[in-house]
Amino acid sequence: MTATRLQNRAVIRLSPTAAGEDVAGFLQGLLTNDVTGELPAYAALLSAQGKTMFDMIVWPGRTGEHGATILLDCEADVADDLVKRLSLYRLRRKIEIARDESLAVHWSVEAIDAHPPDPRLPALGHRWLAPADDSEPADAAWLAHRLSLGVAEGQGELADILWLETNAVELHGVSFSKGCYIGQENTARMNWRQKVNRRLVVVPLERSEEKRRKAEYPDLGLALDHLRVSDIPAELVPGWMRLEAAE
Repeated sequence: MTATRLQNRAVIRLSPTAAGEDVAGFLQGLLTNDVTGELPAYAALLSAQGKTMFDMIVWPGRTGEHGATILLDCEADVADDLVKRLSLYRLRRKIEIARDESLAVHWSVEAIDAHPPDPRLPALGHRWLAPADDSEPADAAWLAHRLSLGVAEGQGELADILWLETNAVELHGVSFSKGCYIGQENTARMNWRQKVNRRLVVVPLERSEEKRRKAEYPDLGLALDHLRVSDIPAELVPGWMRLEAAE
């Protein structure tokens, strides 16, 4: 059986603990995308300056005694930090925020049991949450597939980069109609003024610029560089990526 479990991903559960509490409404004021509509959705939690802190995929959870829960599919290494950050914003709201060790994230290039395509890009394959087990991990295959499509994720690749410079618009990770969220002002201004001067792009390692390199993968011969749009060679631009240098 083909391995599907992504060991380097974790699940965070947000659950209302009192009647009338709205978890989706809580996240709506924090994350870059609309989480009150169709899920799963790709989103991020930004700094006040619009720089990437955490990226995630938002899933619907089961409806419990006090209402609907929401699940966050995030990088395992920073899951505890994300829980702490979200808890800071919770204030006195009756919402429980914690890692859910009972669930694991799964992925497959081919469709399995009608699981949905990745909300970022259908070519990334299909993704789902399932009870955690000790099945064989598929992280190496996922990394190679993701980078072959030029898609970045996680703090090691995205941290401290302006959200729109991570190709968030093309990867359906931002809504410009949902209202305010942390970092929204700078993000919206960049979009309306078309001031996306730099982009994250996957390049062959031998062509990577050390000063612009965010991550490197010697085994795959690839790197992720944060380059000026005008400096990105046309042959390295994925078909889904729209490049429009600001004037």
